Amino acid sequence: MKKSLLILFSVVLLLAGGLSAFASGQPQQPAASTAKKQLNFVFMPGIVDPFYYTMQKGAEKAAKKYGVNLIVGEYPKSWSPSQQVPILQATVARGNIDMVFIAPTSTGPALIAPLKKLYDSGIEIITVDTFLGDGDYSKQSDYSFPLAYIGSDNVAGGKLVGEDLAKLIGGKGEVYINSTNPDVSSVNGRIKGFKQGISEYPNIKLVGVDYNLDVQQKAEQQASAILQKYPHLAGVFGTNLYSAQGAYHAVVNAGLTGAVKIASWDATKDLIDALKAGHIDMTLAQKPADMGYLAVEWGYKYFTDHAKVPKHIGTGFELFTKQNVNDPNMQQYIYSK
Repeated sequence: MKKSLLILFSVVLLLAGGLSAFASGQPQQPAASTAKKQLNFVFMPGIVDPFYYTMQKGAEKAAKKYGVNLIVGEYPKSWSPSQQVPILQATVARGNIDMVFIAPTSTGPALIAPLKKLYDSGIEIITVDTFLGDGDYSKQSDYSFPLAYIGSDNVAGGKLVGEDLAKLIGGKGEVYINSTNPDVSSVNGRIKGFKQGISEYPNIKLVGVDYNLDVQQKAEQQASAILQKYPHLAGVFGTNLYSAQGAYHAVVNAGLTGAVKIASWDATKDLIDALKAGHIDMTLAQKPADMGYLAVEWGYKYFTDHAKVPKHIGTGFELFTKQNVNDPNMQQYIYSK
């Protein structure tokens, strides 16, 4: 009898527990089954460069904060769709990718087509530093599919550099631009802005634009040829690390340090050291860490909170000069490896 009562009592307890769970709306299931799916984001840089290493660090910081699994594609050895696209495709082929954020190495079909294919397969796209087409993803076009472009206003930055270089050379003289590749949105914007900046000075003449394809030695050779052709050259604008380094080495080798003013883009340690040594006169710092961080952050918000992502997210810039290069507040903008 006692045994029967004990069994009956146990059954009653089990039923009571079940009814209690039902009444409270709490299903009896393992906690693990309610866990959120981890998001997988791919970062695809443009080339081996301190700029993109700094961007990666910003992305890693955000990924750690938001619990995102960040996969970094191999860094291409040169700026080229033929190098970047196969790496991207191999990285995404592992599967289960939610989003790719990439610095496209072309504005045209060479990157639009493969990225659109990924988008059509269900992978969201954000472009960082460089963009597709004209970068306006808000209008209907064959390149309007990315969630956003995150990067600097290169035209505004180029204009600032042009204006400051014009002041350094006294508002007159011959100037020259050494750039990277004619099919890159970022440097094209810088050239456009620089031309706007010097256009306010009728006594300044732009004598040429060369493209070094991200090869410093070629930039040095091009700048040396310009110095020979224009012995009274007053200033040079190098639109990125390799352009500026090649140009200032040519100027140093010609014994014209100080006589030819050099404006640069990107605050790598090498260029900051060159500024301190007097080999260049200014360099504009972008904020690549912010670009990487914001790409991960907005991607996370999009997937988890259904946030509406702005089509263009600006990250601003700072200008290093001889006057502020040692300012403690400016050190945070120097790129890291």
